[in-house]
Amino acid sequence: MYWTEFLTVALIHLLAVASPGPDFAIVVRESVSAGRRAGTWTAIGVGSGILVHVTYSLLGIGLIVSQSVVLFNALKWLAAAYLLYIGIRALRAKAADPAQADLAQAPVERSPRAAFVSGFVTNGLNPKATLFFLSLFTVVINPHTPLAVQAGYGLYLAVATGIWFCLVALLFSQSRVRAGFARLGHWFDRAMGAVLVGLGVKLAFTELR
Repeated sequence: MYWTEFLTVALIHLLAVASPGPDFAIVVRESVSAGRRAGTWTAIGVGSGILVHVTYSLLGIGLIVSQSVVLFNALKWLAAAYLLYIGIRALRAKAADPAQADLAQAPVERSPRAAFVSGFVTNGLNPKATLFFLSLFTVVINPHTPLAVQAGYGLYLAVATGIWFCLVALLFSQSRVRAGFARLGHWFDRAMGAVLVGLGVKLAFTELR
């Protein structure tokens, strides 16, 4: 009975998750710099962050946030500050010591918890995700759809997001891919830092519509 609605939600989500943004940037950076395990945990963190958006959408809190300029701006500035922080850190990356060139491909130490938190915070604080899920749960999904079914949609979105970014982590943590990025060394970190800073600045100027 709800298959048509579910397929619509799944298609919209696929188009949204495939669009490069903060989540993609952070998963790629963690995968290249810290390896597959860190990239995977970051992807799981991003997927878990989806549950935050789903929960408040189901509770109706998302509508309150979307209508409150103060709350929206608070969330927006927190997210922008976080992206700017990690972006500036990446921009300050220094060239590796030539004597350690053979170690260029060795992943940096990154705990699963730190990688998870990185992905979770990046997704959870994204106000654009707030607006996306609010639109999804108020416009696309019929308000008369049972809450249990809507929760099922939300669970699918979280799992699908996690799987998508796990595949991204798998790709960018491949030895050949990492070797290519490793040859660029600090320039890759700076490039990713510029992307994150750009996303942070763009987010900072996002207006509530």
